[in-house]
Amino acid sequence: MNILVINCGSSSLKYQLIDMATETALASGLIERIGEPQGILTHKSQPDTDKETKTVREEPIPDHEAGLRLAQSVMAASEAGGAPDIRAVGHRVVHGGEAFKTSAKVTPEAMAAIEKTIPLAPLHNPANLTGIRVAGELFPDAPQVAVFDTAFHQTMPPKAYHYALPYEYYEEMGVRRYGFHGTSHKFVAAEAAGLLGRPLDELKLVTAHLGSGASICAIENGRSVDTTMGMTPLGGVIMGTRVGNIDPGVVMYIAQQKGYSVEEVDRVLQKESGLKGICGSNDMRDIHARAAEGNERARLAEEMFIHRIRQYVGAYFFELGKVDALVFTAGIGEHDPLTREKCCLGLETYGVVLDAEKNQSGRGEARVVSTPDSPVKIMVIPTNEELEIARQTVEVLNA
Repeated sequence: MNILVINCGSSSLKYQLIDMATETALASGLIERIGEPQGILTHKSQPDTDKETKTVREEPIPDHEAGLRLAQSVMAASEAGGAPDIRAVGHRVVHGGEAFKTSAKVTPEAMAAIEKTIPLAPLHNPANLTGIRVAGELFPDAPQVAVFDTAFHQTMPPKAYHYALPYEYYEEMGVRRYGFHGTSHKFVAAEAAGLLGRPLDELKLVTAHLGSGASICAIENGRSVDTTMGMTPLGGVIMGTRVGNIDPGVVMYIAQQKGYSVEEVDRVLQKESGLKGICGSNDMRDIHARAAEGNERARLAEEMFIHRIRQYVGAYFFELGKVDALVFTAGIGEHDPLTREKCCLGLETYGVVLDAEKNQSGRGEARVVSTPDSPVKIMVIPTNEELEIARQTVEVLNA
């Protein structure tokens, strides 16, 4: 069974065609600058083999519909046997609100429910819906499944997801913590169970998805019980350009002093804060290099990032009581041994013992980087959200 996975961002579109018999990618692509004067499509066929072919198209791509239709035509033209046999389509949908506690088959009722969540994710859910609608036209015989970033965290207890705001805000507007990166946290949790050789429903894990967007999750018996992001992906740890947790009074003070509108404040919190706001860069490789050269702002950004991660890891260790593994994933988590080292520094008393040599070695594979006698295993596990979406698509269709 070939599954096409589609991920429509606010101004981009990613896709991957996965052969579920082998769980390998047959083709993948990225469309950028949607809605700008010149868009770019980069398509790779059979990216995991020696026969990889690459196609680049530069042309105006006015919207996600045009982008998906272009991707379909390029994919069909690049396959030796013509259009690939697509048996189902899995879609990443950013926000499922409280309507979706699991992935769901796309039906008219499901589409209507996703539309109701648009106020919770106004930049992403409309694009996700466009992807679903156009895919239905392009692949009319292929059933579609929506996989939600928020669904994995729907197992959080009320004490973890409520805000201390007037309760009617939750009842009337759905104001609560939802959490994100759910497909990534779920994927690496299952991979961690495999590495440990134990059932997932017997484990307590802390998973750290550290990239330009970052979140940490406490997982008990395979279920998310707490996570750092909130109603939106702005909350939690410091990120590349996002502020993370902040005193709400600071937001009001900045707006008053600068005379900013809601939209201008949102721009600052989303695009001009985080690591970039502190030192001018949101690339951790650049930050490490500048910090090593003595740049104080880069060192401050590095220290703040590590400090907030350790705060949440410690909180989740305390919340879970006993942790079997601490898992690092995503761009920084997978590829940055220095960040992993600093996150684990001095935690031996709590059973977290990093093996310095293992931490520096190994690339691209799931591995344990703690010492053999470390009570808490430290793991590096590459995430694969596209494969997780494809797996969930199969599960929904087989249910």
